[in-house]
Parts: sequence; C-alpha cells; structure tokens
Amino acid sequence: MFEKNIPDDLRITIDFLEYGLHAVPKNLNRAVQEAIDKIEQPSLILLGYGLCGNGLHNIRSGKHTLVIPKADDCIAIFMGSREKHLQMFSENPGTYYLTKGWLEAGSDPLGEYEQALAKYGKETADWVMAQQYQHYKRLIFIAHRQEDLDKYRPRALQVAEYCQQWGMEYQEMLGSENLLRQLAEIATAPDQISDQFLVIPPGETLTQEQFR
Repeated sequence: MFEKNIPDDLRITIDFLEYGLHAVPKNLNRAVQEAIDKIEQPSLILLGYGLCGNGLHNIRSGKHTLVIPKADDCIAIFMGSREKHLQMFSENPGTYYLTKGWLEAGSDPLGEYEQALAKYGKETADWVMAQQYQHYKRLIFIAHRQEDLDKYRPRALQVAEYCQQWGMEYQEMLGSENLLRQLAEIATAPDQISDQFLVIPPGETLTQEQFR
C-alpha cells in the first residue's frame, strides 16, 4: 500500500481478517488472538485496529511484541488520528459512520434492517432499528480514496435514504492515511514509535484502560 525501502533480510507477512468480525466484538477478539498465536517465530506484530468495541480487550501478546494505534475504533484510523476523531465526536456526537468494509459486509443500518425484517417481521424490525438509530443526526461515508467513495456511493445513498426517517443528514468525507503510514513505517523503524501507538511487550495483555 505504501512505498517504503524495505531491507532484503526483513520478512514481512500481511494477514487480512474478515471485516464483518467487527459486528461481534467477541468474534473479532477470538480471530485476532488466533492470528497472533499461530505465528511461531517471535515477531513484531502491527495491528491495524483500534479498541473496536472492546474487541481487542484482553488480547495477549504471547511471545510477540504488539503495536496498535491508540484509537477507540477504526474510524480514527480512517481520519488519520485519534485527536481528529475525538474532535469530530465532540462537535457532532450523533454521527454514524459508513466505511467501505461495513458496506461490503452489509453491516449498516439498511443491511441490519433487512436481516431483522427477515427474522422478526416488519413491526419488530422497525422497532429494533428505531431504538438503535433514532438519536443519530448525521450519516458520514468516510474513505481513504475518492475511488472508494465513487464505487460504494450507490449503496451508501440507499442507506442514507433509509436513515432519512430519523432525519439523518448524509455527508461524504475523505480521510487521511497518516496513521496507517506511521503504522507501516514501524516495521522498518521500530525504535521510532510515536505516542499515537500502544506497545504491548511479550507476555503482557492489551486492555481497554491503556487506550484512555
């Protein structure tokens, strides 16, 4: 993803996990822990997650060193910093964010409604969705690239149309790759980790308190 001069003797392995795991934090926790535990050689592991609904709470480093952005959730990673995320939350706390991954996984208000409708029927599905989303005022589709905004806009607009029943205002936002770039650069410069990241040494556990 990022251009970087990588030494020939440095071995880098990239592992992608299913985005839909975010919908159930305990499943995300289990999948991340299994991915860490299967790595045999003691390694520096860079986690492209935030705390993510406590999905990363109690993750054990084992024999490895873990590095993770000090972010409450992945939206901060899309924005480029935790500070930017906290600023936007302070200014507009009633904001729901859409991302490429959420739209692909169907984990958005419309996708959830369609699932609830099939499972419970219209009356119950309408009630459940209202309880979850009636207090949101804005719906922001955020992406790192304009190409992603263009590609997934049709689905995002369908979600926005559904959410109009609660008066949500639809917006689009290009985020920043700054935090991801910093994370990627740690692979070749592990001695230059900024306070934007948490470092979990071997034998220790990542907890939610460390994000505060």
